[in-house]
Formats: sequence, structure tokens, C-alpha cells
Amino acid sequence: MAGDFSHRTGRIPGVGIRAIGRYLPQRAVPNSELAARLPTSDAWIRERIGIESRRFAAGQEWSSDLGRNALLDACLQANVEPHELSMVVCGTYTPDHLLPHTAAAITNKAGIPHTPAFDVNSGGCPGSVFALDVGRRYVQSGEYPLVAVVLTDVSSRLFDPEDRTVGVIFGDAAACYLLEPARPDAGIGPVRLGNDSSRYWSVYAARESRRDRYDRPKVSGFGDNFTTMVGSEIREFVLGTVPDFVREFTAKAEVDFADIDLFAVHQANLNLVHGIMDALDQPREKAPTNVERLGNTSGASVPLVLREAVDSGRLRPGKQALLLAFGGGLTFGAALVRWCGPDDFLAPRQLFETKDGQT
Repeated sequence: MAGDFSHRTGRIPGVGIRAIGRYLPQRAVPNSELAARLPTSDAWIRERIGIESRRFAAGQEWSSDLGRNALLDACLQANVEPHELSMVVCGTYTPDHLLPHTAAAITNKAGIPHTPAFDVNSGGCPGSVFALDVGRRYVQSGEYPLVAVVLTDVSSRLFDPEDRTVGVIFGDAAACYLLEPARPDAGIGPVRLGNDSSRYWSVYAARESRRDRYDRPKVSGFGDNFTTMVGSEIREFVLGTVPDFVREFTAKAEVDFADIDLFAVHQANLNLVHGIMDALDQPREKAPTNVERLGNTSGASVPLVLREAVDSGRLRPGKQALLLAFGGGLTFGAALVRWCGPDDFLAPRQLFETKDGQT
């Protein structure tokens, strides 16, 4: 539809976020539970990372289960039926299986097995921007007017059971953007993507044979696959490269920080979120956080921040948000979004109107 709109009117429609669905596993894991089996403490985790608790998926919950629930919640928020979706894009680094793709499992479990679907792996955490950009381009193509972009990971399944580095940081969750055509001056604006693959080994998940102190084979939820993170390298990158990236992005977009009402920053850890805001000389209050309660939820963290801001009334139609994500690769991305209200979305009639108002 949007392609016809562009052809008939000479304008490319915008793409708005109609709703954000979410799903949080029921099991809350406080720092004290982790401190009982890892060489750490509640005080250390709070001071170094700023996390108090996080959610872990239940034994039979996998990325597709979390993603399916977030997708259905997004449909509920927008008052649409799942079968009305034109496409499902899934951003994940913890697929249920190597084959098929997790998006296929999500659509199957959601009861829409014939909906086109595929995965995007952009390093886990950056999926909140990378997969979002993929989804909005399909909406703009005109062939897929209602696209669900699901971000879902069960990061806890990739833990080395004796590694506190990742074991205290990550939590499991899913979120889902629901995208529709909008007025050209509303919705998702400029997007910029970046990568520094010279830092490929700063954070990765790979097959590795590991043994515990009793010389027994270690296993994760993915067998002999484990996540490894070099915290010092991540910190250096986030506080060194990312603020400059944001400055260059906003300068090119001709947007002043004063015009940005909310910074939806990837919830890597509380100190890093605050460090980015300090480096940008922006009030920390402009970047709401949920990492204290949910941990680092990978690609879901940015849309979860947005959902909470919408629910609280902090993010209202007309407000401008900057989405910022970074993670494995090392990969990073940013997007400016003018939040849409009901009047900003294009009805089917508007999609086919010509410049003189004729259809």
C-alpha cells in the first residue's frame, strides 16, 4: 500500500509504532540468589552494575515462547488480530533451533503459520534498532502494511554456571513493535547503523568445551555453547565510541539534544546508561531505566523502556525519542522517533489518495 502512496502522491509515508507488546517471565531472581552460588555479593552487583533483580525463563520457555506472548500483547494493545499481520521479523541471538528460524516458531505458536516471517541477528542487543529498521522498510515498501518486530532472548540459557561476569547481568524478556504507515512527518525518522568488527571478541557466544573445578563437563541450556564478555572492553567502547556516535548522528539529523524528550538507551547496566548521559552532558532523568528490575534484556530492553514510558504518560504523541542500542559485533545503532497518536496513522483511504485528493 505504501508503495502506491509514494507513487501517487510523490511522498514516502512515515512508519509509526502503533503499539509495543511485552512479556516478562514470572520468575524473578534477586541478587541474593546469585550470590549464593557465584563469587559475588548483592552489594557488588548493585555498585558495579546497578541491578537488583532480573527475570529468568521457566524450564520449558524458549525465545519463541517469550516472543509469541509479546506479539500477542502488541496485537491486544493495538486492537488487531494476529492474522491481520503482514509480516513478523524476529531479532534474537538465542534461537530455539539452528533451523528453522525463531520467527517461524513464533508465528506457528501464535496461530498464524502462513504469515511471512524471518530472523535478524544483529548482535543481540542492537536488534532493537536494526530489526526495527528492517521492519519499517518493509512497511514503506507498500507490500506489508502491518509488521510485527519481535525482540526476544533467553540469555540466561547461555550462562557458564560458574561465570559471574555474564551471570549477574542478563535477564530474559521479549518485546514487540507493531509498525503501520503514518504521516510522512511522524513516526520513525533518521536511522544510523554502525559496526566495529575489530572488537569482535569483546562479547560473543560460541561452542567451547569447558570443565568445572571437579573436571566435569560444563553445560548451558545450549549444550557446550557459552556467552563470554570482556567487561573492560565493553565499557571502553560504550563510554568512548557511543557518545561520539550519538553526537554525529544528531548533528547529521539536525536535531539538538534539547529537542529530544526521551533517550531510550540499551539497558546494558545502570552505570553505562548514566555514563552515556553524562558524556552527552544530558540529565540522567531523560533516560529512564528498568535494568534495576529486569537486568540486561538484550534486544528487548529499548522497547521495554519505551513501553514503560508510554504507560506512565511520559512518552506522548508528538514527543521525540532517541533510541540507542549497542552490543555484539561490536554493533551499534540509533533512531529518532516522533511518537505517533491515533491521528498520525494512515487509514487505507489515505494511502491511495493522490495530490489533488482523488483516489
